Amino acid sequence: MTHLAQIHAQTITTGIFYDNFVASRILSFSALSPNGSIDYARLLFDKIPKPDVFIANTLIRAYAFSSRPIDAVLFYVYVLESGIVNPDVYTVPLVLKACSEIGSISLGKGVHSHVVKHGWSSEVSVSNFLVKMYASCGAIESARMVFDRVNEYDDASWNIMVDGYVVCGDLKYAREMFDAMPERNVVSWSVMINGYVQNSLFKDGLELFQEMLSESVEPNESALVNALSACAHMGALEQGKWIEGYLRKRGVDITVRVGTSLIDMYSKCGYVERALEIFREIGEKNVLAWSAMIGGLAINGRGKDAIDLFSEMETRGVRPNEVTFIEVLNACSHSGLVLEGSKSFDTMSKEYGMKPNAHHYCCMVDLYGRAGMLDEAQNIIKSMPMKPNSAIWGALLNACRIHGNSELGEKVGKRLLELEPNHSGRYVLFSNIYAANGRWNHVAEVRRLMREYGINKTPGCSFIDLLGTVHEFVAGDNSHPQSEAIYTQLSEMNRELKLMGYKPNKDQVLLDMEEEEKDTALSHHSEKLAIAFGLISTDPGTTIRITKNLRVCADCHLATKLISKIYNREIVVRDRCRFHHFRDGSCSCNDFW
Repeated sequence: MTHLAQIHAQTITTGIFYDNFVASRILSFSALSPNGSIDYARLLFDKIPKPDVFIANTLIRAYAFSSRPIDAVLFYVYVLESGIVNPDVYTVPLVLKACSEIGSISLGKGVHSHVVKHGWSSEVSVSNFLVKMYASCGAIESARMVFDRVNEYDDASWNIMVDGYVVCGDLKYAREMFDAMPERNVVSWSVMINGYVQNSLFKDGLELFQEMLSESVEPNESALVNALSACAHMGALEQGKWIEGYLRKRGVDITVRVGTSLIDMYSKCGYVERALEIFREIGEKNVLAWSAMIGGLAINGRGKDAIDLFSEMETRGVRPNEVTFIEVLNACSHSGLVLEGSKSFDTMSKEYGMKPNAHHYCCMVDLYGRAGMLDEAQNIIKSMPMKPNSAIWGALLNACRIHGNSELGEKVGKRLLELEPNHSGRYVLFSNIYAANGRWNHVAEVRRLMREYGINKTPGCSFIDLLGTVHEFVAGDNSHPQSEAIYTQLSEMNRELKLMGYKPNKDQVLLDMEEEEKDTALSHHSEKLAIAFGLISTDPGTTIRITKNLRVCADCHLATKLISKIYNREIVVRDRCRFHHFRDGSCSCNDFW
């Protein structure tokens, strides 16, 4: 901008600034360059004696793609009222883009009326932006009405309508339209895959990605990132590895965005060593890549390494953001690094001027709570500038469960049920505290409340990915084709465990039943069935990787440590919160989870 100001001064002294071509070049840099200044561009516009529509559109474009898109609408109104410039067919798509960003259907309808008034309804580019505007504002029926009136569609029309359904969460109609498209390009596939992944239908997204490849469509960066995201959420390591192999074979550049997705995928599949290799391979790493790697180390029980990487990030001059500090605090929480966590929390505000939000306070409550410092955890809640949310009370309730503080747990549990009367996990955690203390009457009361509100406990299930096929198990499951062999292996596991001195942790059975029934219930937990299947389905020495939708219970944690030693296997279990790497009778979490 310093150089531009000098050039601008010269054009004024020579008089050539009053040539619209020269003025438009100066304004274009100010408005659209990452190093420019939209405010400077606006001042320039006011100094041009007779600006043309191209110059006005340049400024509207800058506003529409800026952090304050409302200014595009305000400037459009100014242009209309002043009569300085007559908008053209290229103006309204930019203004509609701004309306989409704002989410204002009333403003969008106003622009639509101008479209009709000026006779631009037949312009396909204008219709496309009208469809996008209505869909972005949640008016999918209006979007479809505009789409159906288009005389001749271009390549973008169908994609925008499919994306409109995706934005409104109507994947059924999105898929029907996708299947009905006369021609599908890479954007079409990418939009539909993104829809599945963003709506947590990861298996559907991954299957569509494979179908895309089978039709010889070269995936773009968006499709690759979403496919890797699906693998990360499913714990589908083999499929994630295949995608990386595909990238390497095709010579696709590992950009920061793709590299960050690979880091996230490998980290969430428990293969943190490979995630680190990818991280080191990326040349210019942004804050997202650093944060993803710090978070990957955190969930895999390598809290000290996460703190060291954060220090390296600071040394290299990369400024952390709010997400970075959440990952750092999580690393400290899951590894019992109380002093390091407290220091990082202070650093956030004192050195970087960031105000902690509810997520950061939740991490601090979790940090102190897991370490048994319940008074400190309560003091954090009292010191918060905002009202504590359910996640914060949930972290404190979990701490009460871990450390057996039933008195405080009861108070917190009742408050949580008031905040989230329909959240099944809160009832279960509350019930667990009563059950651990043998207060079965109170357990029955909590379960009565669940029935009264029609709330069902989420069943525990475990997944294991073998040769690209994901096998699912629930407690006591006998639906698997190899069920007989699995239960035979389970019986052998139980015999070997007893020889190692294993005694079931019956505190984990949260129903009032006979001792023998408790033993059976514990031995048939979903992760134990998945481990048994892994033992009979893989070669000796092969790592067994399991994903579980709930937190691993203390009994399964103890049993899995011993199984890793008995069968000389590494067993990686990803539960709802973190990874457990079991090797030779010990776990990466050091029994701190």
